[in-house]
Amino acid sequence: MTVTRIGVLATTLSVACSGPADRADIPPARLDRGTHVVLLGTGNPNANPERSGPATAVVVDGHAYLVDAGPGIVRRAAAAATRYNLDALLARNLDIVFITHLHSDHTLGLPALIFSPWVLDRDVPLRVYGPPGIVDMTDHLEAAWRLDVRNRIDGLQPTNPDGYKVDVHEIAPGEVYADRRVRVTAIPVPHGSWDHAFGYRFDTADRRIVISGDATPAESLVEACNGCDLLVHEVYSEAGWQQRSPEWQRYHAYAHTSSVALGRLAAEARPGLLVLYHQLAMGSTPEEIEAEVRAGGYRGPIAYGNDLDVY
Repeated sequence: MTVTRIGVLATTLSVACSGPADRADIPPARLDRGTHVVLLGTGNPNANPERSGPATAVVVDGHAYLVDAGPGIVRRAAAAATRYNLDALLARNLDIVFITHLHSDHTLGLPALIFSPWVLDRDVPLRVYGPPGIVDMTDHLEAAWRLDVRNRIDGLQPTNPDGYKVDVHEIAPGEVYADRRVRVTAIPVPHGSWDHAFGYRFDTADRRIVISGDATPAESLVEACNGCDLLVHEVYSEAGWQQRSPEWQRYHAYAHTSSVALGRLAAEARPGLLVLYHQLAMGSTPEEIEAEVRAGGYRGPIAYGNDLDVY
């Protein structure tokens, strides 16, 4: 494993419940050009079979940049690759991920992202960018699968010597990655008692995209968006929250963003489209959550994200 620590170094229709068909205006063959966001997983720790763990792909000119590695990420990417005829999301091409924080629901898919694409012909190390602690996590994952790696390399299975390796970077706020297609900026966000949690901004030739990760309302996200094309933000239902126990109310208010608070944030951030993900509905419908966001003052376009949606 290579270790690098990086210091400070970037529509008008309201949709209550969008699905892949809502993006039928984008022919699948054209998703390899320009910038698109594919929601690979919109879930949370709840075991909802329709929502895989948090994972998002920013696809730029046919190259995928992943944010978070929730459970099911490799298989959801394969499903999107098939549905949209998008080679960028084939397992062998999954080679870079930006982790927002180290909660299990955002990282349980990391070992799959390290090892499965290698078995499926990825021949370069996985590049991982994340908060302090990501080095220890990847060290332990590599150690846990050491016998698997040795069995595949030393046995009869055709393989390569590099695809299981990890090039890991511990980051600080600011620009953390750039190539000829994209510039990626880590945005510090408050998330409960975590010392380090990040959202990310992706600046490309045609779009600016901000992904919140898990966060309470953050001025840093407002500043990073500032009229961005797409703001992908976590949310919990205000009405649902009011039905929870006092202990859970304290936790959610301390660690996450309510629908009404998100409405206030989005009104200030002014995204071209607000996409809700990592939804904690707590019994509320998508339409009710959208109404709560509206009650916070946001009047722009909204999409209620589902797995495999494209924006």
